[in-house]
Amino acid sequence: MLTESIERVSQQLGQQLKSKGWTISSAESCTGGGVAFAITSVAGSSEWFKQSFVTYSNDAKQSLLGVRQEILMSFGAVSQQTVEQMASGCALKSQAEIGVSISGIAGPDGGTEDKPVGLVWFGFFINGDISTEKQIFSGDRHQVRLQAIEFALQQTSQRIS
Repeated sequence: MLTESIERVSQQLGQQLKSKGWTISSAESCTGGGVAFAITSVAGSSEWFKQSFVTYSNDAKQSLLGVRQEILMSFGAVSQQTVEQMASGCALKSQAEIGVSISGIAGPDGGTEDKPVGLVWFGFFINGDISTEKQIFSGDRHQVRLQAIEFALQQTSQRIS
């Protein structure tokens, strides 16, 4: 299930959030709730974890997180613009200081020349500031998803330290 590295960064992130008195929520597509699973695997996580949105479909991204249809039509679900709206919608709907979002192509199918398998976009809403990151991971579907979960946790931890 979880790697030692993911467990370690989840613990670290939890300590950081607890010391700041902040909470976090996640909005996930290709990771299917893996970030939430990693965070809630830490004992005491109810102090800093609010909720998770698994928004695999475009309809769910729109209805649960407020991603605008025009964004999805113009840029696609796997885009900087979409993860920005996912992260902010997640944080605002859950009233958390931090919202982290993930949307990508884990494979083995679904990739294109412009958006290859392994492409994952991340959004980070931290107290009103939004930033994004794009990564292209290698490996099979399981490996891409694990790398995306770990990257999201690590980047969140780095951005709040």
